Amino acid sequence: MSISPLAGKKAPASLLIDVKKLLSEYRERKPDLSDPQQRVSFGTSGHRGTPLDGSFTESHIVAITQALCDYRKSKGIDGPLFMGKDTHAVSTPAQQTALEVLCANGVETVIQANDGYTPTPVISHAILNYNRDRASHLSDGIVITPSHNPPKDGGFKYNATNGGPADVDITQWVQDRANELLKSNNAGVKRTPIESALKAPNTHANDLVMPYVDDLESAIDIAAIRDAKLRIGVDPLGGASVQYWEPIQKKYGLDLTVVNKVLDPTFSFMTVDHDGQIRMDCSSPYAMVALIALKDKFQIAFGNDPDSDRHGIVAPSVGLLNPNHFLAVAVRYLFSNRPQWSKTAGVGKTLVSSGIIDRVAASLGRKVVEVPVGFKWFVDGLFAGTLGFGGEESAGASFLRRDGSVWSTDKDGILLDLLAAEITARTGKDPGQHFAEIAGQFGTPFYTRADAAATPAQKAALKKLSPEQVKETQLAGEPITAKLTRAPGNDAPIGGLKVTAANGWFAARPSGTENVYKIYAESFKSREHLAAIMDEAKRLVDSVIA
Repeated sequence: MSISPLAGKKAPASLLIDVKKLLSEYRERKPDLSDPQQRVSFGTSGHRGTPLDGSFTESHIVAITQALCDYRKSKGIDGPLFMGKDTHAVSTPAQQTALEVLCANGVETVIQANDGYTPTPVISHAILNYNRDRASHLSDGIVITPSHNPPKDGGFKYNATNGGPADVDITQWVQDRANELLKSNNAGVKRTPIESALKAPNTHANDLVMPYVDDLESAIDIAAIRDAKLRIGVDPLGGASVQYWEPIQKKYGLDLTVVNKVLDPTFSFMTVDHDGQIRMDCSSPYAMVALIALKDKFQIAFGNDPDSDRHGIVAPSVGLLNPNHFLAVAVRYLFSNRPQWSKTAGVGKTLVSSGIIDRVAASLGRKVVEVPVGFKWFVDGLFAGTLGFGGEESAGASFLRRDGSVWSTDKDGILLDLLAAEITARTGKDPGQHFAEIAGQFGTPFYTRADAAATPAQKAALKKLSPEQVKETQLAGEPITAKLTRAPGNDAPIGGLKVTAANGWFAARPSGTENVYKIYAESFKSREHLAAIMDEAKRLVDSVIA
């Protein structure tokens, strides 16, 4: 991976977006439907794009929202729809557009009072709380966010009645219907002006902050954090969580300092990510430079991305924790300190997450449920309590309440931040020190990810691979123990290949947006062994998709 000379430096003026131009393009640009990139592509992370290339415009949001209204009607979903937004420049106008359509369709819509911001996990939590003990009139939600994507981007995603990211049966339905509407120039859309929508009896501007904040102690031992007088630092990276940390601090009496309260749609305060872009990625050491520099000022510190579904943990002992490392720490701690959880509750992990999680889970006598990439695969397990924890290598995770019931079925960065504080408060050791213990017991993992060029035909071939096409029997000097094209935890297609050996593995998946495939690899031996795995992985994959 090449590193930009700007990486880790404050963003220069030349990288900042022109907000006025961006919003003008959002309102006025019409998508060219002859370009596939300008049609609706509604996956489990919803639809993402930018007004600057015609992939995220008012026309898209009108069509997608009407499609969701049609979907709700077809399924008899008639409870309130909770709608949140993050701090990207186009999120507020997109929320207004969506509200115009929702109102005209008679949907009871709940938004944050005073035009405030609402994190993804708060929407999931609100849906679950509303639907608890209900069999009908269920709620669902929309979150307007492109996650940690650059400031020019917008995103629009749907959370189903189970509180989690919509599965493919829903997203495909919505995508197809939205594209039909776009082709008809949105002729089938119902819409009312925003001034009327905001005053309508089916639009409710409520406080979504305090119900979430008040409930946090059901999932986190906040009393232990307060009693330890832990010094905590927080950088919301200009995201939606900025409106949550002060209420958390006041409600629970924590020694918590928000080191950056700036809300700026250009994100001009950010340091540049590895590739020379502004990206609010709380798991990137380049984007988190400012908070890492303060690591010795606090006993624990953390940041979140704009919609607060991801976490970045900064510990005095190591600085910014590798996301896989913190997942392992979280699993060891939670399954040792949540006595009310079911003894059969499993550990959910994606197949590209570190094998150190498997080793920790095995030592605790817990089953690992390994699934394809995507948090949607954890939703049913978290909802039912059969998974105590679900985590992704990209710094997204959630877990059960202390009593073993569901907290959220989407990633919750605020929750994982506070878990890092609980771990530090109750054990007297920060998460970096805990991971050093884990590595000492189970071995040090060496992990990497890279991209390799692939044509569309080669990407399609990789997606359709069968284990029998892989003829090799060794991986970097060790016998191959498994060749997987379906996830062992739920037998779902992984859309690629994973090959494992005793002390290493690799996985390869085609990119959904670029002409590359992604290679993930890990060794429990050495960096040299990891390099050998990567070399053999690329040769193996290239040979079977040629």
